Amino acid sequence: MALKVYADRISPPSRAILIFCKVNGIDFEEIQVEILKNQQYSPEYKAINPLHQVPAIADGRFKLFESHAILIYLSCAFPGVANHWYPGDLFKRAKIHSILDWHHSNLRRGSAGLSFNTIVAPLKGLPSYAQVTKESEQVLVRSLSKLELFWLKDGRFLLGSSQPSIADLSLVCEIMELELQSEEDGHRILGPYKKVLQWMEDTKSATAPHFDEVHGVLFKSQKGIREWMATQSGKTELKSKM
Repeated sequence: MALKVYADRISPPSRAILIFCKVNGIDFEEIQVEILKNQQYSPEYKAINPLHQVPAIADGRFKLFESHAILIYLSCAFPGVANHWYPGDLFKRAKIHSILDWHHSNLRRGSAGLSFNTIVAPLKGLPSYAQVTKESEQVLVRSLSKLELFWLKDGRFLLGSSQPSIADLSLVCEIMELELQSEEDGHRILGPYKKVLQWMEDTKSATAPHFDEVHGVLFKSQKGIREWMATQSGKTELKSKM
């Protein structure tokens, strides 16, 4: 029975799981759960994840959610997964866990807050708060700085490794969400961090061609969302002049 992966490719954690499975040759069935259509609240999906979030997996009768837990499980449950993704060495694993924990309370908090308030909330007709947007961007910028100056100080990949781990994949997929911001804002936020940009390229290369294939929905959405954001900005400017 093939592994089932419940995902929405617009979600960074979902993309990380899909890329990981494809890169490591894991046989799986992708089941789309469109969060902008609120499909995560369906009774069918509630039986998989009562917390209504993506991604989630079902491996036989075993169900699991939270992307970091899923990546760890897949690394251990499928013997064909290369060791560099989640090394057997206890010390290296502990270091990977430290990055994943840091990710949730820093990089993801900033990225998700920015995306929700500038894109998701307006698209769904929900209120968006300028102060929350500003604070989220500040958290994101501080996180990128920590990546540049600390986490990436010793090598091509996190923790000075010569090959990517599940932490590299998870964090790079998160930062890719900036592709949906305006070109100007994306460059302003990410442009100063040259090590981060090179690390992203190295991670893409290490997971090619699957990285770009899974991110295809993001690239396709980019033009439409940027054009829509520009019209919203124009409306805001018009209102401020009235």
